[in-house]
Amino acid sequence: MIEMPLEAVLAEFRAAGALLEGHFVLTSGRHSPVYMQCARVMMDPRRGERLVGALAVRLRPYAVDLVVAPAMGGVVVGYELARQLGRPSIFAERVEGRFTLRRGFDIPDGARIVVAEDVVTTGLSARECADLCRAYGGKVVAAACLIDRSNGRAGLDMPLVSLAEVELPTYAPDAVPPELAAIPAVKPGSRGLERGPREQG
Repeated sequence: MIEMPLEAVLAEFRAAGALLEGHFVLTSGRHSPVYMQCARVMMDPRRGERLVGALAVRLRPYAVDLVVAPAMGGVVVGYELARQLGRPSIFAERVEGRFTLRRGFDIPDGARIVVAEDVVTTGLSARECADLCRAYGGKVVAAACLIDRSNGRAGLDMPLVSLAEVELPTYAPDAVPPELAAIPAVKPGSRGLERGPREQG
């Protein structure tokens, strides 16, 4: 797999209808006029294979033993990344606001781990997932994502390996510009972006 330039990555998102414009409330709680819907990009296994394959190339020097993804956003990316690296994949889930391992998942002591995300904005999920991995005795060697939109402010204590760095504006809830505030805000994945089943007739 060869390197994939930014324009090629964005072309994949556009082709998947996954580069959205409007008023979005991100997982971090920040607001943005642009949302990159990685779940939609990963709907097509061939597109996911291409994108994650280019990311996997960048991670080979880290000699990863295990891929751990925070649910839900990182699960599909983490699975495909592990497949391409030839390593196992597990995911962490939030229970009462804290990440935990369930479903019989475990982390071998000293395992070299990459934390896999779809998009990194503030880095909070990656940090919390990494803390969980360390609590189990794992060694987090890197975080990885398809899209880094943190503008260098993720504040991770590990290398962040991304397929593409995209500078998109985000705003604190109390600092949303008037032109954006005038548009109804939706949370991606909420009813504002979902379509119900078609009526039978």
